[in-house]
Amino acid sequence: MQFFSFWRSLASFRVRIALNLKQVPAEVSFVDLDADAHRTDAYRKLNPQMALPALVTDDGTVLFQSLAIIDYLDETYPDPPLLPADALGRARVRGLALMVACEGHPLLTPRVRRYLDRELDLRDSQQSAWRRHWTVETLAALEGHLAGHKATGQFCHGDAPGLADICLVGHVTAAVNQQINLSPWPTVKRIHETAMALPAFAKAHPSVQPDTPETMRAK
Repeated sequence: MQFFSFWRSLASFRVRIALNLKQVPAEVSFVDLDADAHRTDAYRKLNPQMALPALVTDDGTVLFQSLAIIDYLDETYPDPPLLPADALGRARVRGLALMVACEGHPLLTPRVRRYLDRELDLRDSQQSAWRRHWTVETLAALEGHLAGHKATGQFCHGDAPGLADICLVGHVTAAVNQQINLSPWPTVKRIHETAMALPAFAKAHPSVQPDTPETMRAK
């Protein structure tokens, strides 16, 4: 398989974690968002949305959107499972994941930031306030759903990492990058620390990728 990724793409981060948890090998092709490589004819032909990530399967099928790719990996490589066995548990985990991937994260993406800058001419301080507002709102929602819930364990749902944790760590990474203090959301903070202690999560972090700029690499 061929995986199209960029070091600081949070959606790519999610898929990297899933690939690591499943121990699925994939050839990685780096698409430099800062150089607009996702807008080239070659990548546009692969993914007309011009977004990352994308995964090309062995038979040449192009998969797009991180949650759809992770769903494919979970169905094709079922061990370890990323969703609970019961229907109610799966609904809860999907709900937590969607809060991040479909509501919180999209408002922080480069194409949104570019629109705020070029079309709406918002000052840097206004753009920063925008990002912080939506980041904090999602952190608060996650904490509300996780804290004290009977299904919350070491991780978002039980004591094994899954889809919700994959999404949570990316959002917390965005918060850390904005220097947001996580103390108001202790359950989110604890789960993030627990997940990032696992090699599958740590090796997927944006700061340790082969295409991470030297100035942004983990020290």
